Amino acid sequence: MHYLEDRSKTDIAEALGVSRFKVARLIELARQHGIVRIQIDDDSCVDLELSERLRSELGLQRAVVSTGDVALAAADLLPQLLSDGDVLGLPWSRTIARMVEQVHDLPVVDVVQLTGAHQSPGIDTSAVAIARAVARVSGGRSTLFFAPFVAEDAEAAATFARQPEVRAARAQLRRITHALVAAGAWQEGSSTVHDAISPTARRQAARQGVVGEVAGVLLDAQGRAVASATYDRLVTLSLRDLERIPHVVLLAAGAEKAQVVRAAVAGGFPEALVCDRALAQALLTT
Repeated sequence: MHYLEDRSKTDIAEALGVSRFKVARLIELARQHGIVRIQIDDDSCVDLELSERLRSELGLQRAVVSTGDVALAAADLLPQLLSDGDVLGLPWSRTIARMVEQVHDLPVVDVVQLTGAHQSPGIDTSAVAIARAVARVSGGRSTLFFAPFVAEDAEAAATFARQPEVRAARAQLRRITHALVAAGAWQEGSSTVHDAISPTARRQAARQGVVGEVAGVLLDAQGRAVASATYDRLVTLSLRDLERIPHVVLLAAGAEKAQVVRAAVAGGFPEALVCDRALAQALLTT
């Protein structure tokens, strides 16, 4: 059922009336006794040589350079990173929204929503749906809240932050062991935050040194958080919150994101990067 029908451990456990842990143990026994064999496909969607060069260049623990969709590469990586009992943090991101569609099986982990929700053209999901979907696949609990990612103004954002659901999610931040976050360059079409604010606010943030954002955290070229009127409108976590998470994976695609990725690496919070070839090559030549 797991391998032939592509059903998750949670679905199998419900169908058989047993615990998810028993299903996981039976699958592991099947592999140990040779009933199930896993074969590595040589036609990999990961450029291994470029991945190692990038990992070494940036000083990361892991780098994955995808030859295809970064979201799919992240979905393939996620089960390798997590173990039963971990807590996963997920923000709103177009890349992460696509990743969730490809995640089929995970260890039992709780999932915490990191940012408010946002509706993006062409993507029929939100931060709430992202966290809920991953928790459903894993069989863990989800901590969710209903608030916008980008509020109308700082006062509205502060009001949302006082809601019990938002406060409950933020109280879970210290439990998070892993987080997947996406980088956005400070230009049109590359950042949800950039595109959601006025041209005047975009220019003001640029003058303050913003080169991009990660889960709404505005960064300068040195990886420092930029305090601005734009950040005050966001329902999200802080750079300090990101730094406290033991294992942060950064997702990014496109050569235009080289500067913000370098800024994030300079800030020291990501330990791993999943990107495409165009971005990898840009990072290796700048």
